[in-house]
Amino acid sequence: MKNTRKPFTILIAEDDPDDRLILKDAFEEAGVHHVIHYVEDGQELMDYLHARRKHSRPNNAPHPAIILLDLNMPRKNGQDALREIKSDPDLKRIPVIIMTTSKRVEDISLVYDLGANSYVLKPTDFTTLVMIVKGLSRYWFEIVELPH
Repeated sequence: MKNTRKPFTILIAEDDPDDRLILKDAFEEAGVHHVIHYVEDGQELMDYLHARRKHSRPNNAPHPAIILLDLNMPRKNGQDALREIKSDPDLKRIPVIIMTTSKRVEDISLVYDLGANSYVLKPTDFTTLVMIVKGLSRYWFEIVELPH
């Protein structure tokens, strides 16, 4: 199945600069040609989604098709950001994929209760990360229909 749709915007909320760089490299290696924007914590994520502060100009915050969200971030953690997204009528339809190192059953249960669409453990090796990125891209951008 060939994807003939226009590129989507992927919004990644990740506080660790090394993880952001590795994710960037994994998306490139996976051949994912969508627009990727990064924010550094849950507060900046919400600023992006509400087009506030440095994201107030339209080109600085295009509407994301999906959000990849880390749980453990400063200022506003991923759980609080997810809770806010899923309680906002204008944002709640955006699929949110939790991508974190936490294997805690409590974290997994809580984020699904809050409305997360998927829970993915960050792998420890780059090859597996590329495989995950390919799978996420295929599923979210080629198989399912996303809300507009």
